[in-house]
Amino acid sequence: MKRVLILGRGGAGKSTLAQALAHRLQIEHINLDSIFWQANLSPTPPEQWRKIQDGIIAKNSWIIDGDLGPYDKDLGARIAAADTIMVLDYPLGICAWRTVRRGKENGEYWRWLLSYRIKHLPRIKRLIQKFGRHATVHYIHSPWGIPDLLNRAAALPK
Repeated sequence: MKRVLILGRGGAGKSTLAQALAHRLQIEHINLDSIFWQANLSPTPPEQWRKIQDGIIAKNSWIIDGDLGPYDKDLGARIAAADTIMVLDYPLGICAWRTVRRGKENGEYWRWLLSYRIKHLPRIKRLIQKFGRHATVHYIHSPWGIPDLLNRAAALPK
């Protein structure tokens, strides 16, 4: 578990899980949202993003969290580079509640959140089948599975 990719709908807790894993495994945590979204909430242009992402995934170890939804044209490259993929597939109610508590999202975000299981999750699964057959893949359907996952990760040899 040296190159971990964490995906999931907004509000699932990708960044929280990534931070906890990074701490336990002593691996760099990279939050895609903080890199991809510019100050005015516009996406990084595709060619520029591809170069940035290529530099990130070329590193020996990382924990990347972030699901860029409809803007994520290069997800296959991250999947291909990962040795472990975690998909947080939590119910909409959990993610919506967490998003409301966070309180800073726009209409486009809410459309993505609502359509995640219909549009985006099937695409993620197809890309994992195509580019991620070599990786260990975890589909996590409830936050209750996270403590066990973290304990197992902590027990891995460094």
